[in-house]
Amino acid sequence: MGSVVLIFACAAPLGGQQPAEQIEWRYVGADQAHTKYSRADQVTAANVDRLEIAWQWDPNEMPLPELGARPGPFQATPVMIDNVLYLPTMYNRVAALDAETGEELWIFDPKAYERADPNHGFKHRGIAVWRAGGDFRVFINSRDRLYAVDGTTGRGIESFGDAGSVSLIENLGRPVSPSEFDQTSPPVVFEDLVIVGSRTPDQVQRRFDPPGAVQAFDARTGERRWVFFTIPQSNDDFGADTWENESWRHTGHANVWGLMSLDDERGLLYVPTSTPSGDYWGGHRPGANLFAESLVCLDARTGERQWHFQAVHHGVWDYDFNSAPNLVTITVDGREIDAVAEVTKQGFTYVFDRVTGEPVWPIEERPVDTETDVPGEVLYPTQPFPTKPPPFSGQGVSLDDANDLTPEIHALALEEMKEFRLGPLFTPPSLQGTLMRPGAQGGADWGGAAFDPQTGLLYVRTNEDTTPNQVCRNAGADPNVDVEYSNNCPRGSYAIMFRNRPGAAEPARSRLGPIPLIKPPYAYLVAIDLNAGEIAWKVPFGEGSRIMRNHPLLRGVELPERLGTRGNPGPLVTGGGLVFLGGGAPYLYAFDKATGEEIWRGATPHRTSANPMTYRARSGRQFVVIATGAGPDAALVAFALPAA
Repeated sequence: MGSVVLIFACAAPLGGQQPAEQIEWRYVGADQAHTKYSRADQVTAANVDRLEIAWQWDPNEMPLPELGARPGPFQATPVMIDNVLYLPTMYNRVAALDAETGEELWIFDPKAYERADPNHGFKHRGIAVWRAGGDFRVFINSRDRLYAVDGTTGRGIESFGDAGSVSLIENLGRPVSPSEFDQTSPPVVFEDLVIVGSRTPDQVQRRFDPPGAVQAFDARTGERRWVFFTIPQSNDDFGADTWENESWRHTGHANVWGLMSLDDERGLLYVPTSTPSGDYWGGHRPGANLFAESLVCLDARTGERQWHFQAVHHGVWDYDFNSAPNLVTITVDGREIDAVAEVTKQGFTYVFDRVTGEPVWPIEERPVDTETDVPGEVLYPTQPFPTKPPPFSGQGVSLDDANDLTPEIHALALEEMKEFRLGPLFTPPSLQGTLMRPGAQGGADWGGAAFDPQTGLLYVRTNEDTTPNQVCRNAGADPNVDVEYSNNCPRGSYAIMFRNRPGAAEPARSRLGPIPLIKPPYAYLVAIDLNAGEIAWKVPFGEGSRIMRNHPLLRGVELPERLGTRGNPGPLVTGGGLVFLGGGAPYLYAFDKATGEEIWRGATPHRTSANPMTYRARSGRQFVVIATGAGPDAALVAFALPAA
C-alpha cells in the first residue's frame, strides 16, 4: 500500500513574489459551521479555464480477499493546516501530504481491514485535528475505535486510551459487536473534547439493534466524558412517550452517521439523525419515534439537549438527516439572525434560530396519506412542511412525470409506473410497491450544502429520481425475531418486513434498464437565497450517465445537453465567485456563483466521489482538491493555475 505522486506543475511563488498568507482549510467543511466557503480568490471566472492538474496522489489500496476486505469509494475531503494536507483513505489510514506537491509525508494505519465484515464497506470522509501548545493530534474514528495520531510524526499516541485508541462500542445501552458498528464521518473537536457519532449499517436491522449515540472523549486521555442517545433508554427519558408500547426497548439505529456542526463560540453542537430500524417498516415501533430523523442541538460540553426538531415522524422512507447543518448569519425582514439551515433528502431546507430552535419561517404540520396495506403499520397522521424556502427537489410522483424522451420510452414508463402506487411526498410504502420521490438518495445527500456569506446564498446539489418502496414478507419468517433490511422484494426495493430467508425472489428489473422512469433532468445545482427564503436559481447539473446515453432505446435520439448526473457529494463556494462541484462523472465543474452558468469542467482520472476543498498554499498558489474513484482505482487530484 504505497503511493504514487505525479507532478504536473511546480509550486514556485507566482511571479517571483514573496510568500503570501496561507488560506487554510482546517475542517472538512472549511469551518466547524460547515459553510464550505473559502475566501481564496486567485481562481476566478476569468481564469478558471486555465486550471490544470498540478499533482495527483494515489492511495494504492487493493482488495484483501484473505481478510474479506475491499476498499470502497474514495469520499475523503482533506484538511489543510500549515501547508500540509491530512486525510483518510478508504481503509481508514491517515495520510499527510505536502500541500504544494502532493508528496507523501507519512501514513498512519489502524489496520481497519483486519476487522472486515460483509455488512460494512470501507470508506471515510474526513479527520479532525486538536492542538494545545506543542501537542498536535489528528483523530480518526475508524469503525469501532477512535485513534489519536501525532500530527507531526504520524505515530499513534500511546498515552491516549489503550495504547493510542479507545473503544466506541462500550456502554452503549446494549451489547454491540464490532461487526455491527462503523464510522464514516469525521469527529468534531471542541475545547478538549473529541465528539463522534454512530453508524450501524442499514444492512443490519433487527430487534435490540444498538441505538444511535453521540459520544465525547477527552482529547488527551481518551476518557469518555459524556454520551447522548438518540433513542430513549428509559421511560423517564425525554421522548420515551413517542415510542408506543415501550418500543424504544428493542428498536435501534437513529444513527448519527452524517456530519455534525459546531457553534464554537456558544458551545452548541448540531446533530442530524437517521431513520430507526427498519428503514421502511415501522409496525414494531408505533409513534413519532424521537429523536429519529431530527436535528438535535446539544450542549457540546455536557451532551445535554438544548432543543430539537423532528422532520419525519415515524419514518418509513429512509429520509435520514445526513447533511452537515450549515451555521449561517442571515438578514430576514431587517433582522439579523444567527441561524442553522438543514437541507434534506425530502428536498426541504429547514431554517431555525441557532440558539432557540425557533423556525425562521413557519413550519406547518400538514395531514398526509396514512392509508396502508402493510400488516401492522400505523403511520403518523401529519408531517412538517416548511413554508419557506420552497422545495429544491421534485416531490411525489404522478403519471404526468413519465419519461418522454421518445414515444417508446414514454409508453414503457407509463406501463411500469401504473403497476406502482403513486402519490405526493410521504405516500406510504406498500405491498404493491410505491414509487417514492425523492428517492432514498435524496434530494440532498451527505454532501450537503455550501453557504456564501457575501451573498446569503446556500448552494445544494439535488438528485431527481424515484425509488421503488415495496414491503414484503418472506414465507415462514418469525415476526418476533428480526427486522432486517434486504433488497429481495420482487420490485427490487430496499424494504423488507422480516428477516431475509434463503430462496427469496430475485429483484425485478425495470423495463427501461438504466433509464429513469421520470423525465430529466436528473440532477440540479440550486442556489437558495436564505435572506429572502426563495430559490435564486436552479440549473441542470451534469450531462448524465454514459450508460443511459448509450442505451439502445436512445440510439440516434437527440438528447438534452444536460440530462443531469446524480451523486452524493456537495459543493464548495469561493471568494473568487465560483461554485465547484463534482460527483458521478469524471469531471470537476465550476459554476458562476451569481448565475449558475457552468463555465468550466476539468477531466479527472476517475469519477469524482467527494466534496471538493480549496486553499492558498505558502507559495501563494490556490489549489482545488477533490478525491476520485474507488477501490484500487482511486486518486486525490489537485488543480491549480499554471505556475509562473
